[in-house]
Amino acid sequence: MTQLKESDPKNETTKQMTLIQAINDGMRLMLDEDERTIILGEDIGKNGGVFRATEGLQEQFGDDRVVDTPLSEAGIIGTSIGLAVNGFRPVAEIQFLGFIYPAYEQIMTHVSRIRMRSMSRFTVPIVIRAPYGAGIRAPEIHSDSTEILFTHMPGIKVVCPSNPYDAKGLLIAAMEDPDPVLVLEPMKNYRSKREEVPVGKYTVEIGKGKIVREGSDVTLIAWGAMISIAEKAAELAGKKGISCEIIDLRTLYPIDRDIITQSVQKTTRAVIIHEAHNTGGLGNDIVSIINDTAFLYLRAPIERVTGFDVPVPFFTLEEHYLPTTARVVEGIEKVLHF
Repeated sequence: MTQLKESDPKNETTKQMTLIQAINDGMRLMLDEDERTIILGEDIGKNGGVFRATEGLQEQFGDDRVVDTPLSEAGIIGTSIGLAVNGFRPVAEIQFLGFIYPAYEQIMTHVSRIRMRSMSRFTVPIVIRAPYGAGIRAPEIHSDSTEILFTHMPGIKVVCPSNPYDAKGLLIAAMEDPDPVLVLEPMKNYRSKREEVPVGKYTVEIGKGKIVREGSDVTLIAWGAMISIAEKAAELAGKKGISCEIIDLRTLYPIDRDIITQSVQKTTRAVIIHEAHNTGGLGNDIVSIINDTAFLYLRAPIERVTGFDVPVPFFTLEEHYLPTTARVVEGIEKVLHF
């Protein structure tokens, strides 16, 4: 798969943005720069999207470039495939990740395979945006965290920003990529904080994680909304004299094996945090990477702090399903005192 390198902002001007504002700004910039860019999805035009991710874009660029679609996820993705192989660069919004299942066949059978099927004669430069995750008290099927369905699908990349800066940079990188990219946007983080984001164009390299906190005793590996949980747990552990290093994976496929390996070889302990179900979760793949590359460095078995093996419950029980700071601290202490 083609890898695009990270690029710097074209200017140094920044603006305070939330994650959702950064997503909007990235799409606005690319719509303005490249007339091949078309955004399509349910309620994204006149209403500006259920989370207002596309607010103002139809007014600025017209309804032939920011397109309200029927309520048909399979139709949205199927239309995007046709656009992509005919020279356009579609950005398809799936209103919630839990709504993507009707489109799964299109993604698995066509989106991820057309480059191989056509011997690279055709590529599918599609971006699929999907809000995901629990924590906002949404109804059933709105809070699923099923990223593993797509990280096991060679031919499509999967990214998941945790903050506004990475959200804009990863989205632009995805929109410039010649191959399909699924952008998972943690709903819980949409408006949870603001930070300085360059107003110009820049990219965050797909396939590269980052160290958000350096430490020496244990590595915490997380992504999306779980980064803030990891940070709070690291602060509490620090008060007990435990030094935690935190990795934000940012890209779930292709995963950054090097950053995981180097950190775990340094700290000799690892705790993986994700809100998806424990069984079959991406944490299992990360455990395999650590066993392949850092097993002889480990001083304790790898610990996973995850969601439970049940459907995401109704919102009154949602907080009991999600990994908590207390559960992560317990995992940290478990590997430290093994």
